[in-house]
Formats: sequence, structure tokens, C-alpha cells
Amino acid sequence: MSMSNSDSAETSFTKPNLPQGAESYLQRNNPRLIELRKKYDSLSLPVTDQSVWTSDYASHEVDLEYFRADNAYIWQTRERNQAETNYLIITNYVKSIDSLKLLGILKEDGMFGAHVFDFDDRLVVSRDLLDSILEIYFLEQTIEISESNLNILDIGAGYGRLAHRFVTAFPNLGQVFCVDAVAESTFLCEYYLRFRDVDNRATVVQLDKIDNALATTHVDLAVNVSSFSECTLASVSWWLDLLREHEIRYLMIVPNPPGTELVTREKGWEREPDWEHTNCIDYLSALNSRGYKQIVKWPKYLDSHVQKYGVTPTHYYFFELT
Repeated sequence: MSMSNSDSAETSFTKPNLPQGAESYLQRNNPRLIELRKKYDSLSLPVTDQSVWTSDYASHEVDLEYFRADNAYIWQTRERNQAETNYLIITNYVKSIDSLKLLGILKEDGMFGAHVFDFDDRLVVSRDLLDSILEIYFLEQTIEISESNLNILDIGAGYGRLAHRFVTAFPNLGQVFCVDAVAESTFLCEYYLRFRDVDNRATVVQLDKIDNALATTHVDLAVNVSSFSECTLASVSWWLDLLREHEIRYLMIVPNPPGTELVTREKGWEREPDWEHTNCIDYLSALNSRGYKQIVKWPKYLDSHVQKYGVTPTHYYFFELT
């Protein structure tokens, strides 16, 4: 999952052509999606009792055909995210830290409606691409992910954008498991990773099968980008219990902006000015009580000026099981 809000994008969107078969498959009456909805609805788990990602929200905020366009997964054309200047600022910032040459390895083709900018007719970027690279570099600084063969669990994987970037960037990386408590996300993630031809290394796991998957394959690192910020405390606690039970050593969390606090969104939450929220609960104590201790907290952009003017500034948190 990613940035969520009920506001509509200000910028118009011209729908591009889709790959062969996509238009007929990416429909709400697809039997696979119906099957997943029924399965998830039948689970009596805290993670399926949604405060933000209700069935109505998913229906209105996710365009199945253009799932990489501006929507609930990634805000791309809302607020200051629509300005080319802001994307140019962070593109230049990423260039300045790109010691692994990820801008040359990871490409953006704008498929499925991604909002893209073409700088100098050589470098096409999107928020999907730039956010993924920044998250990868944070992990490079903390655990040297480029030199590892870690197995990774992506909690709230959305359509699979980070898993796609992980396995494309690092051929030596282990398995990436993608799990989500929203049926539409599991459905899209299955399709997208298969479309990108990375589903042999980035595997989608149904919510009801995640415990078995973790029991058979040891996972070293869990990542959670924005989804804990869109869950209840009961849901976050359920995930943390799962990580603790399977002794997943590392946990990276990226909260929604401003990202200075780790808070949930309980039912009845409302967004207030300046990204303040009502009916939210700090979950740092839930992390600590399960043995996850904060090791690192960094701003998304280490340059203070970029952090002020870049696209969707937040903070990156890194925890270790002690």
C-alpha cells in the first residue's frame, strides 16, 4: 500500500494503451479477484478489519486497469507531487547518491498509467522508480543489501512495485514475498509481477497462507511502506506478532507524511491540516514490547532542502529484533 486520501487528483490523465489481454483480465468481475475477496472476507483477522482500505475505498480509489496511475497506491499528481520541478529536484538528488547506478539498471516505461517525466530525453522517472531507489539506498546504508542474499517480506505490498525493483536491481537477492490484506492488491500484485517476469523470485502469498510460507522459508528482513499508517493498532500488532513468531530480524518502516511519528489510523480517523490526524495511536511501544528496537531514523532525503521541497517527504525507520 501507499499514500492514501479520498481527494481526487488535480491533473488530467490520458489513458495509454494497455498490454495485450490486460483490459479483459483487470476487471472487477475477474473470477480470481472474486475468489480472493471471498477468501479475505471470510478470515476473522484484525488485518482484514479495515479502517482505511475498506471495500468501498478500494473500489473508488484503485483503477484496476491503470493501477500505476495516481491513486491510493501512490500519489503522483496530487498536492505538490504534480510539479515537474519537484520531480526534477529529487531526480538530481538521486543522481547524486546513485553509487550503485540504479538509475541505469531500473527503468520506467510508464506502463499501466504511471505518471512519468522525461528529463533530457534520456532519463524517464516516476515516483514508483524514485521512491524505490531511495528505499533501496536506505537499506544499502543499513545492511548493505546489494551484497546480501536476504529473503524479504513486503507487508502491504500493493501492486508489487518495490519487489519488482528489488529483484531487478539485485540478481543475488533471495526470495521476496509479497503479502497484503486487501484482495485487490493481491490480485494486482500477482498480475504485475507475472507481467514483469519476476514472479519466480518475487512471490505473492495469499494472506491466509503467509504463516505457512514463513514457516518453510526463513525471512531476514520485513519492509512496510506506508501501510502501517493506514491500519489499526490491532492490525499492526497482528503483523508484529507474526514477525516475532518467525524471528524476522530486521524491519524497515516508512510511515505516511510527515513521517516523524509511528501512528495508526483507527476507525473514525480524519485528516486534519498539516497532516495531523484524529483517532490515531502511536505503535512504537507495540514494536518495543515484541523486541523490535529502533536502530536508525533518517529523513527520506538527507539534504534538508530536498526534504523540504521534494516529493512526499517522510522518514525511514529501521528496527532490529533483540
